[in-house]
This record gives sequence, C-alpha cells and structure tokens, in this order.
Amino acid sequence: MQKFSHWKDLPEAAKGASVAMGNFDGVHLGHQSVIDLARGQGPLGIVTFEPHPREFFAPDAPPFRLMNAEARANRLEKLGVERLYELPFDRDLAAMSAEDFVRQILVEGLGVTHVTVGGDFRFGKGREGGTDTLIALGQKYGFGVTVAPLLHLDGTEVSSTAIRKALAEGRPADAAAMLGHLHRIEGAVIHGEKRGRELGYPTANMAVDGLHLPRFGVYAVKLDVLSGPQAGSYIGAASLGVRPMFGENKPNLETYILDFEGDLYGQHLSVALVDFLRPEMKFSNLDALMDQMGADCAQVRFLLAAS
Repeated sequence: MQKFSHWKDLPEAAKGASVAMGNFDGVHLGHQSVIDLARGQGPLGIVTFEPHPREFFAPDAPPFRLMNAEARANRLEKLGVERLYELPFDRDLAAMSAEDFVRQILVEGLGVTHVTVGGDFRFGKGREGGTDTLIALGQKYGFGVTVAPLLHLDGTEVSSTAIRKALAEGRPADAAAMLGHLHRIEGAVIHGEKRGRELGYPTANMAVDGLHLPRFGVYAVKLDVLSGPQAGSYIGAASLGVRPMFGENKPNLETYILDFEGDLYGQHLSVALVDFLRPEMKFSNLDALMDQMGADCAQVRFLLAAS
C-alpha cells in the first residue's frame, strides 16, 4: 500500500483512484461497506485525516479514538487498499469551503475518479457540506459519487460510539462483532519499570495515549509481533490499567506473551483483545499477585491455545 501525507504535487501515477472518504476510526463493518462500494472503479484509495478532526477542534477532550494512525493503516492494507491519502487536518483545511475542498484536494490534488462516503458524511468549513453537496460537486467536476447506507447489526446501528461502549464495559466480543475483527492496540514496545521481569512474568509495555481505553483489567489476547527477528503470532495475558498494586500510575498495556523468550524493546506489536478475564485488582501481597497471574495465564492457555 502506498501512503501519501498531502495532496499537493503528487506524481500522476498516484492520482486517479476510486476513493472511500472518512475518518474510519476502528475500520468497523460500516466503514468496510463504504470501502467495498469504492472497489472496482480504479485503484482503491482511502482519503482520511490526521489528526482526527475532532482532536483538532477539541484538543482537551477525553481521548476517544479506537485506533491510532498506525493501526488504521495496517487494517486498511489488510482490506486491499492500494493508496492511503492521509491528509493533515490543520487550520487551513478546516477553513476550506466544501467546494474548495472538492476542487483543490479531490480534483486538482488527487484526481479522483469516484468518491464513496457514508450517509452521515459532512465536510467543508463548519461542516457545511453533506452528501447532496458532494453529489452536486461531483457532477460539476466530473467524478462519480456513491453514498453508502448506514449499517445495522441486530437492529443496532454499527458505529464507533457503540463500539466504544462495548469496550468500556469489558465486552470485546461484542465490539469485535461490530468491527468485523478483534479490537487491537498497536505501537512500539517501551521500557517500563520491569516489575514483571522480577516476578517471573516479563511483559511488553505499550503506551495507550490518545486512545479510548477499554475497561481496565486483564484480557486474553492474540498478538502479532510486527517487526524484528521474532516477528510472528502469539497468545498472551494483557493487563490494561494503572497497576493499583504499585500506587497511582499512568495507564498502559502490559502483555505477558506465553512461551516466548527475547527482547522486544522498540519493536512494534499489535495486541488483539479476545476475552475480558477479570477487573484490575490490588492484592494484599506479591505472592497473591503472582498466584493470580499464574491463574490468568492458565485461563488464557485454556481459552486460546487451540485457536
């Protein structure tokens, strides 16, 4: 997959795609339906924005994203996207009128042949443009427009909001049903306080800054090491939270990988939440904590070893 971070001065070979356009936070089943409708009309492209416009307009709001940019790009590539146009959402873009956005970015910049959006798509300064606006501008500037209907599952609209609720309540399987894939947290392995190593359970630590956080607790996880000599697929037990046994701490994700030995610092991981095992707990002593960690790993092995 080719990735482009701007619309200006693109080579001609990078233009002419049939694009699905939106934020695609989570790349859930509704997003996938939009992407599927963009297929078959030229190279398959995605037009999206970084940072998410909501982050630009409300930088101090609580984190809400289901995916960082890296995880979104990885998921889009798995869906067969050939070109990812990840446009910088800044003051200039926010001030563009709907028609200027279409003319300058979609037509002159990207040379799109077709644009597919969801039924609730808005664009332009002050969200002035909707799907009717896009259809009219497509007719004016010579590209086709398809509007995908909103998707429902068991009578409920598939949305990032519904997925966030399921994750916040510790229901990763329900979130996965709407996503069409397991919810993943992706990023580089960072140095922690190395308590797990001292206890015999060394963990891969990952930051969760800027993400909507699922319910704090311990999860059975499937994970992929995406880089380095130990790249591959594994299973493990992951603790998401603030580690109350050791005082007040910044939230992070710590994953103990079963049947693994090696150094993963700096490598990139993709950790998929499969089952919620238990809430975060503060134990009376380290022996009790270690006993529970052993039980957690045994439960993970029972749940996932055959998967």
